[in-house]
Amino acid sequence: MSPTADRFPTATQTLRTRVVMGGIFAGALVALALSVVFSWSDGITGGAGGGAGRLSAAAEEAFHSPPGSCLNWGNPDASDARKVACTQPHLFEVTTLVDIGPQFPEGAPEPALEQWQQIAQQKCTSDVKPYLGHKLDPYGKLTTNLLRPTPSQWEDGDRQLRCGLQWAGPGGRLLPTTGPAKDQDQSLVFEPGTCLALLGKGVGDPIECTKPHSYEIISTLDLKTKFPEGYPSQDDQKAWLDTECNKAAADYTGGADLDAKHLILTWDLREQESWDAGSAKVNCKVAAALPDKSGLQAVTGSLKAAPAGTDGGQPGDGPPSDGGPPSDGGGGPASTSAAPPATKPNG
Repeated sequence: MSPTADRFPTATQTLRTRVVMGGIFAGALVALALSVVFSWSDGITGGAGGGAGRLSAAAEEAFHSPPGSCLNWGNPDASDARKVACTQPHLFEVTTLVDIGPQFPEGAPEPALEQWQQIAQQKCTSDVKPYLGHKLDPYGKLTTNLLRPTPSQWEDGDRQLRCGLQWAGPGGRLLPTTGPAKDQDQSLVFEPGTCLALLGKGVGDPIECTKPHSYEIISTLDLKTKFPEGYPSQDDQKAWLDTECNKAAADYTGGADLDAKHLILTWDLREQESWDAGSAKVNCKVAAALPDKSGLQAVTGSLKAAPAGTDGGQPGDGPPSDGGPPSDGGGGPASTSAAPPATKPNG
């Protein structure tokens, strides 16, 4: 079993995300594990449809960064892309350079999206372990990606690609990481107090808890504190997390009765491959299931208990939205003890 349902519980469907990127620079990213839709807007310095625009000087420098460089941007179209120190928050870390000139000489048409994805799979996966110095967690927060030449660069004969690492959220938005990739904990966890959007039949990206959401993260636990000697079976993980997540829920909510609020407590499980890559942290989280148990319904507001002396808000009775698949990756109602099984990630 694999941890997609443990990360974002689903039933028989796996989590698939879509990235919609605007602008020349952002559109140059080819995601591997995602279903990608490119939305080419006006070029960063002019041009429509991505064919005639030119990168700004800062974005041009960022695009041609050497391995070990970290890139960040704030604008949706990445028009402000720039190199930053890897100790600062960033969205992409360059891991290796690839020249596909021999396969695509000058004058050759630009590869179609499917070809780009094949190139990325072939060129960007083998060098990740040497770059990191250890394994890449196949179910962790970091995924490989490819920064390809823009159409104008391709027309000018540029055939150099940059493979890199990024954190793509469950809804497809790139999320910032801090520190060099080789030093990061790859565990796919969010900070307690984070809420995740309800996105169709899947889980979305982090969102304000005042807005309708699927899960609220209430705790991060380290399995190695209980299992220092080696990888624990998922049954052993479930048994320990059932106890610890219920404790965490009581602390986080100030002892709220989750059953009375029609909320379920769930948690992550880790695979052997993740453990071998150093990923041992998991989230405990709370959600609301639809009455017919066919999916999740939106919750509005945070469960977090207010500090002493203040009025603490509780989740509102917001209207249900289109729920995701049944929450079968963690516990059921807070009083139950077993976390249902996981499903395979990304197919």
